[in-house]
Amino acid sequence: MPDGKTVSYHAYEHIYYVTNVEDSTYQYLNFYVPEAVCQTDSHVPILLRTYVGGYMAARAVEPDATDATGRALSEGYAVCIPGSRGSNAVVTLPGGEKHFTGRAPAGLLDLKAAVRYLHYNDALMPGDAERIVTDGTSAGGAMSSLLGATGNHPLYAPLLQQMGAADARDDVFAAVCYCPITDLEHADMAYEWLYGCTNGGVRGLDAAQMEVSAQLAAAYPAYLESLGLRNPADGTLLTAANYPDYLKHYLKLSAQRACNEGCDIPRDIGICFYQPEEKGGRRRPQSEVVTDIDLEKYLNYVVTTHPLKSPPAFDQAGVLDGRATPENSLFGDARGSVAHFTLYSLRRATANPTATLPAEVEERVRLLNPMNFIGDTSCRTAPHWYIRHGARDRDTAFQISVNLATRLMNLGYDVDFALPWNRPHSGDYHLDDLFRWLQSIR
Repeated sequence: MPDGKTVSYHAYEHIYYVTNVEDSTYQYLNFYVPEAVCQTDSHVPILLRTYVGGYMAARAVEPDATDATGRALSEGYAVCIPGSRGSNAVVTLPGGEKHFTGRAPAGLLDLKAAVRYLHYNDALMPGDAERIVTDGTSAGGAMSSLLGATGNHPLYAPLLQQMGAADARDDVFAAVCYCPITDLEHADMAYEWLYGCTNGGVRGLDAAQMEVSAQLAAAYPAYLESLGLRNPADGTLLTAANYPDYLKHYLKLSAQRACNEGCDIPRDIGICFYQPEEKGGRRRPQSEVVTDIDLEKYLNYVVTTHPLKSPPAFDQAGVLDGRATPENSLFGDARGSVAHFTLYSLRRATANPTATLPAEVEERVRLLNPMNFIGDTSCRTAPHWYIRHGARDRDTAFQISVNLATRLMNLGYDVDFALPWNRPHSGDYHLDDLFRWLQSIR
């Protein structure tokens, strides 16, 4: 471990979690148990860490001393690291044809099958399948949120049965979600609604891109308000008009914690302070009080640290410059095609204002959005959630994580949510915070 401590553990590796293995490169899991736990045969929580990124395939790997897997072993947890297929997973058929095995929702199904394997074998292993905690970052954060939101939902059951997944539950106890790239069908709208204030300056869009940005931004308020979200503090219905103040609340909390910890925040990025008088005229960040945020100024600052994505940020195949994103590949077919997954991009690409998504694509998009399942009585939502999205992370709009956390809070789930200060797109950070939270829910 980074602190010099040595952690010994037992390794159970390359365990296939389905009987109908389509892609043997990915469809297995590794399971690790601290030696002390093996000796006592105690049932301890299981950290299930997925390394999915960019909705691509992820191999089952060994624990890493620098991330949550190593820390979990050090804290006495069992660790499960499943592999899973993704948009780039491909096998060669006997005739030489390429077959892409991981198009949506295959990656999520693999992870659900791994959870089922743990439940099915609960009596045989030291880890406790009633205390599975999922953890992932970016697209992995989305997968963690889906595992937390869709436990045992019947829509996935026939697909899992076809794979030969265990006949067991796939609900989890807690979901740890770092910067989840999710709510894909609305992510383009959210991105432009938030960052449209930067279009005339640092973002540098051309006329065609400005038009796309404005159209997408204009479509977002209707979706936002359709969610019926309420401010957990006072029950106020969130609208496009008051949502910026709601977002500023979390950014102010983030900046205030940074000040309390001695971070010297620049004075020109939109953060407003009250600075108590100090002896000798000295300025101490720890004594500063964050009073307000100029959101437009702050967002322009974020853009200077990392350029924004071009509009549409996620569904670009065939739009404007013909580029395809990882998400376009995710919703393509087994032959390796890419596909639109939003009506806006499809209609713009085809110049057909009444075009509709193929029913199969529409359903696969629906199966990959946790917002469609939270509150659905057909499934079991994880009771505990830890959600983080860096205050300098521009890979998706802040609203994606804020809305996820807010819906869960509105329905009474235990949610620990923050926008950590000056944090870009990343995960498994502030592990002391994470494991204090995990200890509180054990």
